[in-house]
Amino acid sequence: MSATRPGVWVGHVLAHYRDLDRSAQFWTGIGLRPVQRNAQVAIFELRGGTHLVLVPGAAPNGETAAAFDLMVDDLDAEHERLTGEGFQPPPIDRNENHRWFALTDPGGNVVTFNDSHVIGPV
Repeated sequence: MSATRPGVWVGHVLAHYRDLDRSAQFWTGIGLRPVQRNAQVAIFELRGGTHLVLVPGAAPNGETAAAFDLMVDDLDAEHERLTGEGFQPPPIDRNENHRWFALTDPGGNVVTFNDSHVIGPV
């Protein structure tokens, strides 16, 4: 393990979607890199190598909030980019830890975009 970089990171995040095609279009549209796509799975890569794995079906817990959130270096630029791509993000808000905004994906999950709190190289 390096003293300048953590030795572990998230490898995969699994999410269930009823409409895999619409969901795949959404995740590609917000900037994730497509890795694999077939009738059983859609896999996307995020910065750092984490993969978002979409599979068909309803979420087992029935929740509407995504089990993860996203972090970006420049929240204002990301908000502007997504607006230009036709998404309709609400105004940027602030809580005690982050500036943030949220979008609802085609599966009804609320996905939050946060400004970065990264410390050092990751």
